[in-house]
Amino acid sequence: MRSIASRLIIAALLTLSLAACNKSGGPSSTDDMSLGNPNAKVTVVEYASVGCPVCGRWDMDIFPAFKAKYIDTGRIHYVFREMLVGEGEEANLGASGFLLARCAGKDKYFAVTDAIFHAQPDIYGGKVDPHTALLNVARSVGMNESQFDACINSDAGLTALQKRAEDHAVNDHVNSTPTFVINGVPLTPGYHLLPDLDAAIAAAH
Repeated sequence: MRSIASRLIIAALLTLSLAACNKSGGPSSTDDMSLGNPNAKVTVVEYASVGCPVCGRWDMDIFPAFKAKYIDTGRIHYVFREMLVGEGEEANLGASGFLLARCAGKDKYFAVTDAIFHAQPDIYGGKVDPHTALLNVARSVGMNESQFDACINSDAGLTALQKRAEDHAVNDHVNSTPTFVINGVPLTPGYHLLPDLDAAIAAAH
């Protein structure tokens, strides 16, 4: 983890510096991770980092009800886009977490990101170090320690992650997390309660 931390901070700062250029809610790509009905009339895009505490709080507080109401019922197509924000421990956790989620595979991607969000209080509260927390997540999806270490120290994986995050910043004009975009219309960046999302989704029909 330490070996990639300094590079990740640079990547995060570059992402934020590039983020003031273009429009938000760009077209989907093959790198996107998504849930729900791809043919739904409404697409909700969330730009987030697994190292972002506000994103973590939203995932724990709001996402379960949001998923049950909209994703599981096929009413929307939910797209998750990776961002690198913050510095130090937050940047390191975000990048290492995304590398781990990608290594776990598409079928386990959201299980990994959800587990990392739920581990944030213990990580940021000093109850567990980030490396141990992520290793526990890796083991929960069937990876051993050697596979985990190779994954989070992959230069190719890090380069691909940096490019995704930079593309989202430049092409989609995202400069903070979480940011939600509903059928191309961005909401004010930050934490949104379910009624806020209800109203925006209803307006998008």
